[in-house]
Amino acid sequence: MYHGVGYRKLGKKTAHRMAMFANAANSLIEHERIETTLPKAKELRRVVERLITKGKGGSLHDRRNVFSFLRSEDSVKKLFDTLAPRFKDRSGGYTRVLRLAQPRWGDAAAMAVIELVDYVLPSEKTKEEKKKDRASAKAQEKEERKAKAAARPAKGPKEGKGKGGSVRRTGKAGASSSMKGSGSRGT
Repeated sequence: MYHGVGYRKLGKKTAHRMAMFANAANSLIEHERIETTLPKAKELRRVVERLITKGKGGSLHDRRNVFSFLRSEDSVKKLFDTLAPRFKDRSGGYTRVLRLAQPRWGDAAAMAVIELVDYVLPSEKTKEEKKKDRASAKAQEKEERKAKAAARPAKGPKEGKGKGGSVRRTGKAGASSSMKGSGSRGT
């Protein structure tokens, strides 16, 4: 019977599933929006909402509990210092799962976007802004090349190299010229 089982196992053992959710939660905290399969997104929502609630608590004990799950100091810092204060007036429902119209190409799995509710898509740059960015990048690259050329010492006449020179040329890397035709690798 399947009564009272309150979560999806997603075809993974417990340790693998928890590691997957920790990685996905780190990504969601860092980027505030990720794309994954629909069942994973629905389960990740439960995990992340509990983490944000602990972040709102703000105690050292909460911080250590969250770190024991996430294993990332950067994510814990962002969660407690940035995300939790943003949701201080909200009593739950910190994330949203949006189903995508197109399934995944390889296996036709239903895809979804999970994001924080106050996430705002970055605005698209106008053509003029993109043109200015390209021009400034090109100018900066040109200046870097000039600086690099000025830093290089001027080449003078070669010294100490007579007719034979001190450099010996071989047919293969590391092989002497006598071994050239023998098929040996020189080892």
